[in-house]
Amino acid sequence: MKRLFASALLVLGSTCVARAQVTAPILTSDRGNAAQDFSVPATAKAALLDYLAAADTFSARPAKPANTPATPDLATALALPLENADPASPSPKPKFLYGGRDDYRWQLGIGATWVRFRSSVFNASTVGINTSVVYFTNDWFGVEGNVTAAFATTIYQNEHVKLALYGAGPKIAWRQKRWEPWLHGIFGGAHEQPQTAAGSRSSYSIKAGGGADYRWNPRISFRLEGDYVRTGFFSRSQNNFQLSGGVVFHF
Repeated sequence: MKRLFASALLVLGSTCVARAQVTAPILTSDRGNAAQDFSVPATAKAALLDYLAAADTFSARPAKPANTPATPDLATALALPLENADPASPSPKPKFLYGGRDDYRWQLGIGATWVRFRSSVFNASTVGINTSVVYFTNDWFGVEGNVTAAFATTIYQNEHVKLALYGAGPKIAWRQKRWEPWLHGIFGGAHEQPQTAAGSRSSYSIKAGGGADYRWNPRISFRLEGDYVRTGFFSRSQNNFQLSGGVVFHF
């Protein structure tokens, strides 16, 4: 009985050993794919790719600065001033134009002058100062005030010749961009020294002539001027001539 039981165990053991030898190469061949148990499933791979694609799309969007006001289109920008304009308020009245730009109504001229005085009593070439102030009522017509003070060498035992001309009158100017030619007429009085036995030292004066101003900048011009001057000293008429040159200030 014992021998029979031992024979059965031997047979059973042999069978187990044989099975182990058959399956052993399979285990050995699987050693080359040791990372098989750690491979990523297909569903996990798909989820990872979707996440990376979403991240790239988010990073590609341009960043919008905070608190950036919206820019109106061109039609809206042009329409705003018309909508906000007050129809009741009149537009400012522009000054008259001067060569395509605004000019000033006032002119102040200061310069040197030479007056040739001729009379039956004495003749003299005087040198002095010529001053004028003009107010323009429009772009071509103005009202002028003019004063001239001139002096000459001595005559009659150290008597100095002094001549003063003053008056006012109209002025007509052609106000161009650079050059401003003009004409004027001055009506007023005159005074001379020294006292002579021929008569009074005061007289009327009539000045008629013209000139041209060169516009250096909007505020300053340079002037050349020539005038015929008629006076009535010593109960006679004198025909005199005057030349002037100087600077004109616009304001």
